[in-house]
Amino acid sequence: MLKFYSRFLSIRSLAVPTIAAINGHAVGAGLCLALASDIRIVSTSAKLGLNFTKLGLHPGLAATHFLAKAVGSQQAYKLMLTGSLVSGSQAHALGMAAECVETDEVVPAALRMAREIALNSPVAVRLLTQTMRSKDDDGLHAALMREADAQAHSYSSADYKEGLAAVMEKRDPHFE
Repeated sequence: MLKFYSRFLSIRSLAVPTIAAINGHAVGAGLCLALASDIRIVSTSAKLGLNFTKLGLHPGLAATHFLAKAVGSQQAYKLMLTGSLVSGSQAHALGMAAECVETDEVVPAALRMAREIALNSPVAVRLLTQTMRSKDDDGLHAALMREADAQAHSYSSADYKEGLAAVMEKRDPHFE
């Protein structure tokens, strides 16, 4: 799992800041990738959530680490334990996104921000990105180790089998 996680999170090793333009649904692994980005811009109509528990699965891909950093532990608990989806506006209010714009403005807003950043000193931008990531990544390895272990247990559980069956059959799961 850790090897997969490191590939998935390789966006964190880019020398330049990353901007996620979220225009639609970012659920599960999609939201994990967005959370690993340095800056997130979201549309008002987007839907974001970590629905792992609805599938009988422990969150992975640094979800527990980056969501708590973005929204605080209480909101992270609530969002992950319930598997609830939030709108782009709600995500912005929670601190999950730097900006919330209309649907047709998401990519233009991300490009504007990228251009604004690109006007600054490349050396200072790279160094600042490294500094901010080192702060954000404090405790990341421990979180990834815990998530990998918990996901391994989840994958072999009856709950996971039931969660997947419920999705395939378009019904609510019945966990025991």
